Amino acid sequence: MARYVKNEKGYEKSVKADWEAVKKGLKKARTETGEPKKIPTSVALDPRFVVELKKEAERKGIPYQIMMRMFIIEGFQRMKKAG
Repeated sequence: MARYVKNEKGYEKSVKADWEAVKKGLKKARTETGEPKKIPTSVALDPRFVVELKKEAERKGIPYQIMMRMFIIEGFQRMKKAG
């Protein structure tokens, strides 16, 4: 399994920051670049598919949620092209 900072011992104690300022800065950056805010959604999937998706995402070294998002966006774009 891929290792992320959150998995490390002491993660919650290792970084001190003004998180409100960070959030404001990110929000400002998104606004200036025109990047739309993402909307959380929920999709029920067959657990066997999720297991396979997680394995493939790990093999590629990316979080499985990002891989799902990529599939949805790419599939939608293909569907729009096909008419």
